[in-house]
Order: sequence, then C-alpha cells, then structure tokens
Amino acid sequence: MMITSTAKTREQLIIENEELHSRLAETEEALRAIRSGEVDAIVVSGTNGEQVYSISSAETPYRTFIEEMNEGAVTLSKEGMIIYCNQKFAELVHEPVECVIGSYFKRFIPPNDKSRFDKLLNQKAHSKNDVLIVSLLSSVYLKLSFQLLPAYLQGDYCILVATDISEMKKEEKKLLDLHHLLEQKLDIIQRLRMQLIDKKIDDKIEINKLKVTNKKLVKEITRLKLAEPQNH
Repeated sequence: MMITSTAKTREQLIIENEELHSRLAETEEALRAIRSGEVDAIVVSGTNGEQVYSISSAETPYRTFIEEMNEGAVTLSKEGMIIYCNQKFAELVHEPVECVIGSYFKRFIPPNDKSRFDKLLNQKAHSKNDVLIVSLLSSVYLKLSFQLLPAYLQGDYCILVATDISEMKKEEKKLLDLHHLLEQKLDIIQRLRMQLIDKKIDDKIEINKLKVTNKKLVKEITRLKLAEPQNH
C-alpha cells in the first residue's frame, strides 16, 4: 500500500510541477507583453468578479488623442445618458463639458431625429457601418458613428464619434437648389419647344391651306379667261 501511495504522490508532484511551469511561462509572457507595450489593460479575477486595470503609460496617449481630435467623442449608457464627452463635442453643442456629461443625448436633437437615434442606440450590436445623420437644435448637422464597447469593458456602454458635416450639408443644399432651378429651366425649355413645334405644325397647315386655295384661284382665273369672248 505504501508503494502505491508513494507512486501517486510522485505523479501528483510531477503534474503540479508542470502546472507551475506553465503558469510561470504565462506570467513571463504577460510581463513581456506589458513591458513591450503590446497590451493596454489587464483583466484580474477577484472576489467581485473580473476587473479591468488600465496601464497608465498606454492610456495617457489615447486619452490625449481623444481630447485633441477634431471629432466629437461621446460615451453613452444604454439609456442614452452621456457618461463622457471630449471638448470638441461640448463645442459642437455650445455647452461646457460639465453641463453635457450627465445629460441625455436626445436633448440636443429635434423630435424628428429622436426615434431613429433610439432605434440604433437600442441595437444589441453595432457594426462599423452603423451611421446616423442628425441635426442638432443649434442647426449643426452631425454624422454619428456607433460602436458598442467590448464586454470586458462594460459592454452596455456605446461609443459615438460625432463628425460635424454642417458645411457639407450647406453645399448639398446649394446643389439641390441648383438642381431644382435647372429642372425648372428645363421644363420651360421643353414647353417652349413644344410651342415651337405646335407653331410649325400650325404654319404648315396654313401653308397647305394657302396652296390649296391658290390652286383653286388659278383654276378659277383660267376658267374665267376661257369663258371671256375673244376679240377679232
């Protein structure tokens, strides 16, 4: 019995040793990835579940980039509350950042855009093609690009990138107005052309009538000449 027990203990030690070597290898690989900047955050399992810890050296450049970018950046809760926005978005809605954060996004858009906004916000998943054009109450037009956060980064939150397309909308309106004007001009030209065609047809009919009348007159004149007594 002792031999069997000793054999099992040795087998267990071998298995435990292999597990320790495997964990050591994983730890060394994780440390290597952190040192080389290949990861931005780590997930740690604890009594409260998995928690995400950002690596400050990796987070700082991204945060600076978001704050300095030319597009508005917004993080929304699933109810549409603004959890975070950068300075550019605050400028787009003409309010201080501290007044924007904590408010609901829909208060910045007119009623006719709210249903379309809700529809996209309530989707369970978003692709890179989920884009919505909305007009703000301040007459600014935004192109909103939706993206859900990954599950390990509180996936109920949605990221919006807001691009100001007001100038593009102005140019679009100019083109539409020009197109409408050209259609009106074309309609006038077509009506004038039809009038000219009708006039030509009428003129041709009148010419034909005149030709017929002229032939009748010639025949009548000839008949009258033939009927006149001849002088000897």
